[in-house]
Amino acid sequence: MTRLIVGPFNRVEGDLEVKLDIGEGVVRRAEVVSPLYRGFERILHGKVPADALVYAPRICGICSVSQSVAAAKALSAASGIAVPENGALAVNLIHATENVADHLTHFYLFFMPDFAREAYRGETWYDDAAARFAAMTGTAARELLPARSQFMHLMGILAGKWPHTLTIQPGGSTRAVVPSELARISSVLSAFRNFLERTLFGDELERIVALENAGELQAWADEKPAASSDFRRFLAISQALALEHLGPSQDRYMSYGAYGAGAGALFKTGTCVEGRKTALDIGAVSEDTSHAWYAGGRAALPPFDGETRPDASREDAYSWCKAPRLAGVAMEVGALARQLVDGHPLIRDLHAKSGGNVHTRVVARLLEIARVVIAMEQWTDAIVAGERFIEHGKMPDQAMGIGLTEAARGSLGHWLRIENGRIANYQIIAPTTWNFSPRDASGAPGPLEQALEGAPVRAGETEPVSVQHIVRSFDPCLVCTVH
Repeated sequence: MTRLIVGPFNRVEGDLEVKLDIGEGVVRRAEVVSPLYRGFERILHGKVPADALVYAPRICGICSVSQSVAAAKALSAASGIAVPENGALAVNLIHATENVADHLTHFYLFFMPDFAREAYRGETWYDDAAARFAAMTGTAARELLPARSQFMHLMGILAGKWPHTLTIQPGGSTRAVVPSELARISSVLSAFRNFLERTLFGDELERIVALENAGELQAWADEKPAASSDFRRFLAISQALALEHLGPSQDRYMSYGAYGAGAGALFKTGTCVEGRKTALDIGAVSEDTSHAWYAGGRAALPPFDGETRPDASREDAYSWCKAPRLAGVAMEVGALARQLVDGHPLIRDLHAKSGGNVHTRVVARLLEIARVVIAMEQWTDAIVAGERFIEHGKMPDQAMGIGLTEAARGSLGHWLRIENGRIANYQIIAPTTWNFSPRDASGAPGPLEQALEGAPVRAGETEPVSVQHIVRSFDPCLVCTVH
């Protein structure tokens, strides 16, 4: 058995290293290490509740809107402020803009460049992949970045700026949109749809969304050459490398639901365990710190009672990431979890055939882009100019609230307790905290640690390509993880 430490990872938001025990050419055990401590939960202690809207978004520069949405929802739950329909639609659009941009950035700039590595030079698809996706020199980035930039104009119209907008509030959005701006939003979405249909998918978004099973997906891919679209390129590479066998999930998924509430949400709330969908019991969430550099006992605590007291001297710890658990077990979150819980037939069929893996995570993420952009067009049409975008209310001196949402990378929750008009406790569980968690008190690994076990390691590799693909299939955000 040999020990290999991979890291720090490039093309990852934040700091990450992975310790691998390797035997007979495969990973036998993995420890995922988040080596940075930040302490936003301690910063918020004692602040007035509204300060959460200023501090929480600064946890991250690429998913700050998700933090804003979660904070606003926690404050809304604590105060009882209702959000008018226009406000809900505007927040959906702002949030979706960031999430879709994150998905695109991940696919083109974080995930696909790994196929331009020298390790793949002998593959038949290598020359095309390198020309298209190589970092700095690939043609894909030159097409993506202007399209993404134009798409992000939606943030200026709807939120004033990005990142760290203050537009999102407990009662909705402070930015009322007028008819001329709605027309601009529609124009931006139309141009972005054209980019997706011409470059990423090579087909209409509606046709991608309508694919129902693995056979239909393969038939669609076979209609044109792989080089006709970047989605087809990925599918061809994935088939050649058998990515459906790489990075297996534990078959336990969770989603808080996204873009709306209840029956009106675009993506449903719930869990999917061994193929069976069940309701989500948010009261069953806890955080274990038995292998994290925090003071306290070994007992897992519910977030309302959670503690964030750093203790770097702990010899039984190896990460600044806590270990969130639902009813005592690890859960995978992200686009794959969202689409399984929501019940999209293509993702359900892919999962039934090969489970969760690198292939299904990426397909779910790209499918989600198509689904969300179609919904954004519908939300824009539903806004009624002249009606209210926000309601105001008073924050009570004593209150508790939970703010749940879905960032691009998965389930994000804020737990808030107010006493004497000040924040008495604020606990955040981010998506990568779920996926990149260390072992818990029972020794059970987190989703990524489990997914890495069995990954092949080629002779002489110091940065195994299989490990790179598995890690990036989760689209990690480590600054959110160690908030």
